[in-house]
Amino acid sequence: MMAFLIGAYDEDTVGGEARTVLHLDHRLAPYQIAVLPLSKKDTLEPLAREVLGMLRSEFACDYDATQSIGRRYRRQDEIGTPWCVTVDFDSLEDHAVTVRDRDTTEQIRVSMDSLLQELRNRAKAPS
Repeated sequence: MMAFLIGAYDEDTVGGEARTVLHLDHRLAPYQIAVLPLSKKDTLEPLAREVLGMLRSEFACDYDATQSIGRRYRRQDEIGTPWCVTVDFDSLEDHAVTVRDRDTTEQIRVSMDSLLQELRNRAKAPS
């Protein structure tokens, strides 16, 4: 395991800000997905918990509603979580969430109906 940790550890810069990243394969990461409501407001909590419940049946998931979204992304990067799913105020209207990739920091908007399949596809894709 130590060899995997040493091989996966990296430090880089994103948007002029340094970050520590653990590029673990999703099968070795402690969590495959983190569900992050954009705000602790009561309006987002039920939808974020619904997303968490939907994903927990197939993936090891974390749920984090503390601090700013940027700090939560960085914290997930540090522990090697490959994908973060962010529930924001637009999610209440359009029933879509944002999926962020740890390695590329790329974010895409995905409907909640296709979220599970999108994450399954990402998990099947070669690393």
